[in-house]
Amino acid sequence: MLAGSGSPVPLQLSDWVFVAENADYLLAGTALTILLSIVCVLVGFLVGFPGGAVAVYGGSVSRRLVENVGVVLRGTPIVVIFFFTYFVFGTPGLDLGFFEISPEFVAAVLGLGLRSAAYQTEMFRGALQSVDDGQLEAARSLGMGKWESVGYVAVPQALRRSVPSFQNEATIVLKDTSVVFAIGLSELLTRSYDLFTRETTATLEVILTISAIYFVLTFVTNRGLDYVESVYRIPGGERA
Repeated sequence: MLAGSGSPVPLQLSDWVFVAENADYLLAGTALTILLSIVCVLVGFLVGFPGGAVAVYGGSVSRRLVENVGVVLRGTPIVVIFFFTYFVFGTPGLDLGFFEISPEFVAAVLGLGLRSAAYQTEMFRGALQSVDDGQLEAARSLGMGKWESVGYVAVPQALRRSVPSFQNEATIVLKDTSVVFAIGLSELLTRSYDLFTRETTATLEVILTISAIYFVLTFVTNRGLDYVESVYRIPGGERA
C-alpha cells in the first residue's frame, strides 16, 4: 500500500484479518466467476463448433456470413460488446420459477459467449481443415453422405486436435470474466472492489488475495485440460 505522502506502508495484519473476515464474500464471487466461465465457454462451443464446420464445409454465402460476423466480434473490445448487450439491447433477466437469472449475468453470457464463439469458430475451422480430405473421400466411397462423413470421420479427430487451442480459449474466458465489472455483475473483481472501497487500507491485501484466486483457477483449468489432452491425444500425433 501507499500512504497519502507516497511513502510505502507495510502490509497490515489488521487488513489481512479484514480479508479473512470477508472470505465468504470473495468465495461467492469466485463461485460466480467459475459459473460464468463454464457457461460462456459452453455457449462459445455450441455456437463456435457448428460455425467452424460451416466455415469449412458450408456454401459460399454461409461461409461469408460466418467469416464477417467473426471478424466483427473478434475485432470489438469485450467491454464494448458488454455495452451493447447490456445498455443498448437492454438484455432482460430470466425467471425460471425456482431460480432467477439477473440481466447482468445474461448480458455477460451473451457478450463473452459470442466473443468466445468467434474465436472457437476459427479454432475448430483449423482443426477440421487439418483432417486429410482423402479420409472424407474414402468415407463417401463407402456410401456415407457429405455431412455423415464429416460427423463420423472429421469431427472426432478435430475435437481431439483442438484441445490445446480450447485450453487457451478457456483460460482467456476465465480471465475476461473480470471485465463484467463494467456492468456491475458481482463476480470476483467486483466484490474485491467493494471490499477495498469499504477498507481503503486493505487495497493491496485484497488485490493479492484475488490475484492468488485467479492464479489457482487458471492453474487448475490448464492442468485439467492438459490431462484431457493426454487422454484423448491421437496416437501417432497429427499424422494419424
